[in-house]
Amino acid sequence: MPVHLTAPDPAQLHPVAGVRIGVAEAGIRKAGRKDLTVLLLQEGASVGGVFTQNRFCAAPVQICRQHLQAGAAVRAIVVNTGNANAGTGEDGLARARRTCDALAGLLKIEPAQVLPFSTGVIMEPLPVDRIEAGLPAAIADAQGPHWARAAEGIMTTDTVPKAASAQALVGGATVTITGISKGAGMIRPNMATMLGFLATDAAIDPALMAQLARELADGSFNRITIDGDTSTNDSFVVIATHRAGNPPVKALDSADGQALKAAMLSVARQLAQAIVRDGEGATKFITVQVDGGQSAAECRQVAYAIAHSPLVKTAFFASDPNLGRILAAVGYAGIQDLDQTRIELHLDDVHVATRGGRHPDYREEDGQRVMKQSEITVRVHLGRGSASDTVWTCDLSHDYVSINADYRS
Repeated sequence: MPVHLTAPDPAQLHPVAGVRIGVAEAGIRKAGRKDLTVLLLQEGASVGGVFTQNRFCAAPVQICRQHLQAGAAVRAIVVNTGNANAGTGEDGLARARRTCDALAGLLKIEPAQVLPFSTGVIMEPLPVDRIEAGLPAAIADAQGPHWARAAEGIMTTDTVPKAASAQALVGGATVTITGISKGAGMIRPNMATMLGFLATDAAIDPALMAQLARELADGSFNRITIDGDTSTNDSFVVIATHRAGNPPVKALDSADGQALKAAMLSVARQLAQAIVRDGEGATKFITVQVDGGQSAAECRQVAYAIAHSPLVKTAFFASDPNLGRILAAVGYAGIQDLDQTRIELHLDDVHVATRGGRHPDYREEDGQRVMKQSEITVRVHLGRGSASDTVWTCDLSHDYVSINADYRS
């Protein structure tokens, strides 16, 4: 069961002017399932994207990068579930291009103005004929308020659709931000097996879109991990339609830029944390906060060592306060000159370790009380400086093994 996560209320998801969304059942892997989604963008929209760092990246990721680097004015996004079109070689690239050609032909735009995305099983041919057959129904379904349908349409092993929305005041105008994400396993960005789409009607200099996408990803989707695996298909796309009436944001460090970025980051973090809350087999949502580092990078290094440890994650699942496992992960995180006598460890409000050893007032029943909670914060202080960083993760349960053992059945 997801950890404190429920399906979004469609009425709470604000339409974004200039974006229409349609969903269809194309039978890509299973019949009777929403598995084909299109996002149709009004002319003039700007798009930025961040993609997987897995060198064995999927065909649609390669095509998306090519289309964005070519500077094409993106007018449409197409997403299929059930098949990742990864590990498919030249044939996979041809099938991804054929998907773009088909949607472009129906919309009377250029193929380079289409971004394709796929998620699902790796190393199987993309059934592009089913996608082509389903596209007219997806286009006919396209409406502004269909964000909740889209959240459902991009799911794979997710148990709950993921969407979030907000409005903020930027330059005296109310801007809208709405997004969706999917992912539940193979999650360890940069990026993870996740798709994220975040749209705003704010006016922003198109030259800032790539930077905005990177900075939003770094503060959200690149701070989550479920199982330490980095997917072949991860993608996070940011869309701006310039319809809100605000003076165009010319710099992200300006007052308007900071206000817009803060509002968008809040939504992006909700979407990213929803992925962890719905992690395959997850029963607990864990915040790993590392303070006192010489740099944010080394704090993140330690946080990921803790968050990736199967021993730590199974201890959380069992509510077993075997917290020496956390100290061990701190020790092997890779900081060569780490002084263990400066390490402090807290589990929520419980001070577990001080100066590298057990705190004299720590009692195991206090640790177990926290371990039994469904939401837990691990705080480590390195005693090396003033930097800090945070990663979100979940526990590792029997169900994770079962879900992934049965993934293709």
